[in-house]
Amino acid sequence: MTKPKRLRAAAALTATALAATVMTGSTAANAAGPNCAGPVSDTYINVTVDGVRNGNGLMAVTLYADEPRKFLVKKGSMYVGRVDASAPETRMCLFVPKPGVYALAVYHDEDGSRNLKRSGVLGLPEEGFGFSNNPPTVASIPSFRSVRLNISKSGLSTRIHLKYP
Repeated sequence: MTKPKRLRAAAALTATALAATVMTGSTAANAAGPNCAGPVSDTYINVTVDGVRNGNGLMAVTLYADEPRKFLVKKGSMYVGRVDASAPETRMCLFVPKPGVYALAVYHDEDGSRNLKRSGVLGLPEEGFGFSNNPPTVASIPSFRSVRLNISKSGLSTRIHLKYP
């Protein structure tokens, strides 16, 4: 017969081991804080999007690997992280697979369609957009070189300014 003290000790040990396992699996998520997006990893970047004209819909942050030929092409991104938009700025964190060089493209999905609305003929954005490093976008889309962002460790921060048509 097992004595009650042994049962309590075994239960306490099991609970402690289970809690340690759960905490280890979510350490990165806990360190990053709320309002995070993307597949959880040990590396994340804090993103502040400013110039947000209203709190409608979602803020979508698209992560691109350090591959210029995949930048802004269909199915070229690693993934899109989305959080609720808030004005005048939206703060979030985006998990990245590991430290390295990436590019970020952001758009304000005001209608929550999960797609960037574009005008018919020219295909110009109809919703707010921006890129890492805030390159000029007056005449065309920015070069990949101008938006590259070195995320060398977890917890770094960047600010992206939205431009609306």
